[in-house]
Amino acid sequence: MANVKSAKKRIKVIAVKTARNKARKSNLKTTLKKADAALTAKSGDSAAAVRLAIKKVDQAAARNIIHKNAASRKKSQLMKKLNSAKA
Repeated sequence: MANVKSAKKRIKVIAVKTARNKARKSNLKTTLKKADAALTAKSGDSAAAVRLAIKKVDQAAARNIIHKNAASRKKSQLMKKLNSAKA
């Protein structure tokens, strides 16, 4: 356990940031699952769902919640699925 006042504060701050990042990552996963479900169901709003998912992936990468290469890979996978669904 921390003894110094600043170390005690850092523990609190880290707990808050961890909870925030966990919520954002969970929200990102939910959005990706919705986009994937829209693509497999071949619904009319699948393009909008993919667009929203790509936006959320970019935001997560900008906030360092996921790595930029992981974000690029996820976006590529989504676009690949969208293009194959159109064809």
